[in-house]
Amino acid sequence: FLVSSVSAQNYYPGKWGDWEKKSPSELGLNEAWIDSAIHYAQKMESNNPKSMEENHYGTFGREPFGDGIGPFKDRGPQTGIIIKDGYIVAEWGEPFRVDMTHSVTKSFLSYTVGLAYDKGLIRDVNDNVDPYMAPILEMHWDDNRNKADHYGSPKVMEPFKGEHNSKITWNHLLRQTSDWEGTLWGKPDWADRPSRDRSEWGKRERKEPGSAYEYNDVRVNILALAAMNVLREPLPKVLRENIMDKIGASPTWRWQGYENSWVVIDGQ
Repeated sequence: FLVSSVSAQNYYPGKWGDWEKKSPSELGLNEAWIDSAIHYAQKMESNNPKSMEENHYGTFGREPFGDGIGPFKDRGPQTGIIIKDGYIVAEWGEPFRVDMTHSVTKSFLSYTVGLAYDKGLIRDVNDNVDPYMAPILEMHWDDNRNKADHYGSPKVMEPFKGEHNSKITWNHLLRQTSDWEGTLWGKPDWADRPSRDRSEWGKRERKEPGSAYEYNDVRVNILALAAMNVLREPLPKVLRENIMDKIGASPTWRWQGYENSWVVIDGQ
């Protein structure tokens, strides 16, 4: 009886858009303090350009090979929601606006690798990645390419071959300790947050996989490619069907890849 009584007092929001609101006073909050917190948040809005394209070329776009190869969308106004006991007590800006959210994709990617593990497609995260990799066929949109210009060049991608990359495990990729070397989607691994010493670009000594941490988006993308090759489906589709639809996420989220990150798996 006690458990039922306590449970009846708990509130859990429903699916997207089905979220009850209450005034601050109904939940024992000081309305003036809530207003002050909102004002402070709005005052602290980023000074960066609202044009995400302009912002990119003023920051990461200045790195070697830093051209944007994905979609840009201008950001909206400073936005927020205050929640107490599951209820919305305040909101400002445009909460339903779809804006770019960059590094959340790393969490998405971790989920999909976890799903591959749960499905038995990855037996052990400490396994080397290479034995799991079928050759990957990159999609080329120009069907009239001169074959002679590409004679003798690799026709498939095998990103975990070689003395160094063949040692890399799923665990190394997940923890950003792989030191994977190579170029993916036109981005060399060394070009992401490159060394200030230009003499090291593309020439530095490799660290043994698992021995050192280094944040690197190219290596995040190679993990995404490896996960998709194992799951044999687009990762956004895997995420939507197994997680996002089940938790009642909004229908307006999207996980966009690069404009040149197309491969053919199982004829698709």
